[in-house]
Amino acid sequence: MSQWERITAFGIITMMNLNKIISLLKKHANPKNAAGMARFGINPKNTLGISIPILRDLAKKIGKDHKLAQQLWKTKIHEARLLAGFIEDYKLITQKQMESWVKDFDSWDICDQVCSNLFDKTPVAYQKAGQWARDKREFVRRAGFVMMACLAVHDKKAPDEKFLQFFPLIEKYSTDERNFVKKAVNWALRQMGKRRNSDLKKPAIVLAKKLSASESTSARWIGKDAFRELVL
Repeated sequence: MSQWERITAFGIITMMNLNKIISLLKKHANPKNAAGMARFGINPKNTLGISIPILRDLAKKIGKDHKLAQQLWKTKIHEARLLAGFIEDYKLITQKQMESWVKDFDSWDICDQVCSNLFDKTPVAYQKAGQWARDKREFVRRAGFVMMACLAVHDKKAPDEKFLQFFPLIEKYSTDERNFVKKAVNWALRQMGKRRNSDLKKPAIVLAKKLSASESTSARWIGKDAFRELVL
């Protein structure tokens, strides 16, 4: 029996309302873990210090719940928002909701988890990737490039042309020196270059080599790191 099952009467969570779930989360708050998460660049504000595996376990017991996901997001609690991303139904989420959530991103883990577990499954995923990459806001721009990386991994049937359209954006915004942005740009380039059954590796290596010679510190780092991984 799991930890959640022991404390929730054999895992009967689906009948819980928002208040009961928040109470359950707070019972598992771990200030020490929260402090450790802050050292890894996770925003400590409204953070309880609950690990992702525990949240995923809870999400499986709740199941998909569009209304509850929206309620959890509005609490502004870090783990509640992670949980919202796990239980939200990509078939029901609207573009308006996506735009509302992405502007609330204030930490790389929220951004990455919501993009990789929810947003990249929506019909507008490619559109949003390009749109958000052009946005000046740090975590919105990160979301755009995280979407590109996740789509490269998850959308195995997509033609190369869908990803080639992103290469100019990778080149243009490789000069963004903000840490959370440049790491996402690098991630997108590497994942595109590693797609199975595609011809993207060669252009990805060409771009990585070009960025390696850039005057921008950020672009050089992105290029050298991607080139090193792609030529192995």
